[in-house]
Amino acid sequence: MTSVALTGIGELSTQDDELGLLHDAALVVEHGRVAWVGPAAQAPAADTAHDLGGRAVVPGFVDSHSHLVFAGDRAEEFAARMTGTPYSAGGIRTTVAATRAASDEQLAANLARLVDEMRRQGTTTVEVKSGYGLTVHDEARSLALARQVTEETTFLGAHVVPPELADDPAAYVDLVTGPMLDACAPHARWIDVFCESGAFDEDQARAILQAGKEKGLGGRLHANQLGPGPGVRLACELGLVAVDHCTYLTDQDVDALASSGTTATLLPGVEFSTRSPYPDGRRLLDAGVSVAIASDCNPGSCFTSSMPLCLALAVREMGLSPAEALTAATRGGARALGRTDVGHLGVGACADLAVLDAPSYLHLAYRPGVPLVRETFVRGRLT
Repeated sequence: MTSVALTGIGELSTQDDELGLLHDAALVVEHGRVAWVGPAAQAPAADTAHDLGGRAVVPGFVDSHSHLVFAGDRAEEFAARMTGTPYSAGGIRTTVAATRAASDEQLAANLARLVDEMRRQGTTTVEVKSGYGLTVHDEARSLALARQVTEETTFLGAHVVPPELADDPAAYVDLVTGPMLDACAPHARWIDVFCESGAFDEDQARAILQAGKEKGLGGRLHANQLGPGPGVRLACELGLVAVDHCTYLTDQDVDALASSGTTATLLPGVEFSTRSPYPDGRRLLDAGVSVAIASDCNPGSCFTSSMPLCLALAVREMGLSPAEALTAATRGGARALGRTDVGHLGVGACADLAVLDAPSYLHLAYRPGVPLVRETFVRGRLT
């Protein structure tokens, strides 16, 4: 494989040291990784060159929370929310029915379409969860399909209790921690639980996460989305890599996050799509909490694949600066996946980057809704 010099970079955010801004920069790629980065005038020779015409470059976005394996449409549910119906997560069962009825080919085609959408908007690493099958067969096939597009796959059999076991949630927990986990673990890197009223309680979440750990899966958690609860503190107690949503937090929750290594993943597209209160990102950062931003792309509570939109919402509604939001969408997402090779453009990192039709990363928040990502490179290759 030949080396490639990306030249003509007007502004480069490496995220290698905080924002890591360089102007009039260049970057050399070898074997899919960053081999050199610095001022263009000092760039070493490379086999080929690609002139970016003075555009800004940022690390590829790391979307650490998405639900892309599903079938069906819930646009009418969205319309109902916009006219006053509150979100309660009940619509998940609608998607479960459609997903169970879909063929592998239909699920794979929709998954590929959404990943392509993400790529065109600068996302280069994406985590994909199961959770819309809720049978041994459907959860396992969902993860097998997800593994074809990403190594960051998450077993979310504990999304909700399916209708057929609604009267016996303990039996469903036994299924999730037994035959379903056995079938899904070979296709997953992570295990996740929706720890909320109406889904799974603290004891159930603890048991499911422990079972996953015994199978070698890392732990993640949906928590404190619909109201205050024990989920965030449970995530910190167990040393989980990330806890996601974090909409309703007490002072004790924030203290637990600040004193742990657990990343708080904020999902501003959800609040936009459900008219729920936005998490206070400023409060978390000021307390010293590690913060990530992700899309939570799913057919119900947040059907957007756009990390630039989520970044802009984090700036406008969560109190983050544009620099903090970019960090949360890149390095923060990498931390939420336990990764050090993505989310930045330091030497040795994967050459994953987004080229913006703009002079600065500031335009990601300054021009919301505008398709600013001109080109996306994954492992040094134009996608």
